[in-house]
Amino acid sequence: MKLRLPALAMVPAMLLLAGCGQAEEAVQNAASSAASGVANAAAEQVKGQICALLEDGLVSASDKAALTGLVAGAETAGVPSEITDPLAEIAEAGDQVPNESVKQLQQACAAG
Repeated sequence: MKLRLPALAMVPAMLLLAGCGQAEEAVQNAASSAASGVANAAAEQVKGQICALLEDGLVSASDKAALTGLVAGAETAGVPSEITDPLAEIAEAGDQVPNESVKQLQQACAAG
């Protein structure tokens, strides 16, 4: 009987520890989801800026400068390569903006 009492006394402590572990996991999952949501929002924001500059299909010198400035942000934010690859081509181009890259970007923007 004396051996049972200490063992039974430990049951609530073990349940409490198990509950703490589950709570910690829930907090970690929530934090991960929040971080993922922020990253997705950032990517969508940068993508929206890129797509807005290409709406008319023409890329002026100021549009090109703005697009060039968005390359690093797009890559950091995790914007898909369907957008970052042609964006980088436009940024690296000289005075002549590659029409094919503009078309690729417009298609990627239209796809969502």
